[in-house]
Amino acid sequence: MATAIENKIVNADEKIETISDPCLMMDRYSSVEIAVNSSEPVYMFKIRNSPFAGIAILVKEDSVVLKHLKVGDKLNLKYNPAVASDLPEYRTTEIRHITKENNGRSNGHYLVDFAVSEN
Repeated sequence: MATAIENKIVNADEKIETISDPCLMMDRYSSVEIAVNSSEPVYMFKIRNSPFAGIAILVKEDSVVLKHLKVGDKLNLKYNPAVASDLPEYRTTEIRHITKENNGRSNGHYLVDFAVSEN
């Protein structure tokens, strides 16, 4: 039985103003957390550079999280800071691409590309 992601944003038609410089995101945040629902654990992913000029996470192909992510979804995700003394921030995040990786260390994973709001 599929469940909805707990932090999915209701108004999916609304455009979000995104951070245009992915390096800014990489400098500011080290990881992102995704909660599938309240009965599942929170999943934490390292933030990576994306070939689509954004940021991305790498998700194992058999991960519970992958079953709940769809291109176009807008989620309110928790971003953990790169500097431990800073506080985490919640940001509206749109899933732009989900691409299967078939080479090297990424084999058996999907690259999930994000556009992150400036809020």
